[in-house]
Amino acid sequence: MQITSVGHAGFHIRTAAGSILCDPWVNPAYFGSWFPFPDNRDLDWDELGKCDFLYVSHLHRDHFDAKLLTDHVDKDTTVLLPDYPVPDLRRELEKLGFHKFFETEDSVKHTISGPGGEIDIMIIALRAPADGPIGDSGIVVSDGETTCFNMNDARPVDMDIVHDAFGQLDIHLLQYSGAIWYPMVYDIPARTKTNFGKQKRQRGMDRARSYIEQVGATWVVPSAGPPVFLDDALRDLNDDHGDEGNIFPDQMVFLEQMRLHGNAGGILMIPGSVADVRGAELELSHPFDPGLIYDDKADYIARMAERLAPVLEAEKQTWDSGSGSLLEPLRKRFEPIMVQSDVICDGIGYPVGLVIGTETIVLDFPARAVRHPIEGEGKYRYGFRIAPELVRTVLRDNEPDWVNTIFLSTRFQAWRIGGYNEFLYTFFKCLTDERIAYADGWFAEAHDDSASTEMAGWEIQRRCPHLKADLSKFGVVEGNTLTCNLHGWQWDLESGRCKTSKGHELRSRKLS
Repeated sequence: MQITSVGHAGFHIRTAAGSILCDPWVNPAYFGSWFPFPDNRDLDWDELGKCDFLYVSHLHRDHFDAKLLTDHVDKDTTVLLPDYPVPDLRRELEKLGFHKFFETEDSVKHTISGPGGEIDIMIIALRAPADGPIGDSGIVVSDGETTCFNMNDARPVDMDIVHDAFGQLDIHLLQYSGAIWYPMVYDIPARTKTNFGKQKRQRGMDRARSYIEQVGATWVVPSAGPPVFLDDALRDLNDDHGDEGNIFPDQMVFLEQMRLHGNAGGILMIPGSVADVRGAELELSHPFDPGLIYDDKADYIARMAERLAPVLEAEKQTWDSGSGSLLEPLRKRFEPIMVQSDVICDGIGYPVGLVIGTETIVLDFPARAVRHPIEGEGKYRYGFRIAPELVRTVLRDNEPDWVNTIFLSTRFQAWRIGGYNEFLYTFFKCLTDERIAYADGWFAEAHDDSASTEMAGWEIQRRCPHLKADLSKFGVVEGNTLTCNLHGWQWDLESGRCKTSKGHELRSRKLS
């Protein structure tokens, strides 16, 4: 098996039976905020696009690059489609001209036929509203000699499924770095923001190491991040100036983390790097010395920013710079979704403020209404300051997911009083009838929490109340606090109260 990095979460997997192009991304994403790091524009994308199979894990724009797929990937290739409850991914690919689909079943091993023989695959589809924009996934590929688990930035909860189907895994590709706007955009003191960032940075790497231990592959390739921020307004988000609270550590940082914890199987791959893997044996080659990137990372980013400035400017020219009040357009967009989502609106539980330029608009979730502020209403418990051109653009484009556009851009500010509200961000991901119906139903469905596990002198329900991760594998107890490393959520074990978000109580008791 020959695995070529094509940048970020992208890989080209070649076997004797056929080739699979996974998550190719080259064009800036999220309002021009994210670019692939290191730069991958010089790869031969026409050649890479002559693949036998295409796998797009989910619709996040650093995995689903519509322009690249349109311009460079053969439309007669067979798309390996994750088993998602809402068919948005298939629809978007069909719009681009793809017409051959192999529909997989979630976590089921399939044999697919390529021009040179057969390949075994399994796509693990994550279906919770918090997973990507209504879905995230990872793929296992085996050619009979080598087994590769491309987990990208999915967060599966059960690795036993993979081991039962494929046995020993040889190479593991996974996310380890940040892909979020927290805590950078929040209106909190700088020192507090740094402390939160340090925690977020370390928890992300701890989660990745937990997956590495569970998967147990011989070789590990840190991938799916970090992006690089080339806009002058966002350059401080790059981890190139010694900021200990930066949530975007690069591959070299994580490889050192692996070494410090006794794992020598980490492999650095840059765009164009090729790993020839034969079972537990691996030969690695690079297109050039990676030191040209990492020895002076700040200089590399500065040169990249200068080179791609026209690309960023062209992206900004596509934003909608119209004028006029946004109350009616937002009312038309949000109110029909609100009236369909009782569980989510009740879970949010309070009005949310949108400060859009000089206009303040209130999303009154208890009343299922969009309105201007009421005199004397005071500060809202949750709020966002967003430039009007960003809001106008997502409204113009009928964008179903503000998380996958505005929020991941980090081009906004937020404040909140109290904990993270998962219901609120789920609402912003689900701005279609299909999405909101699925998400509201998912939250309404009862989940079994009868199984227990023992940890550090506590009996705790085994499944995390957030997204059902196995706490015997992802849970860490420090004093009276439990942290689930899958997403970094925390609970007070004495009361069972979730310290991260509203609701999500945990069943726990101190063992005598």
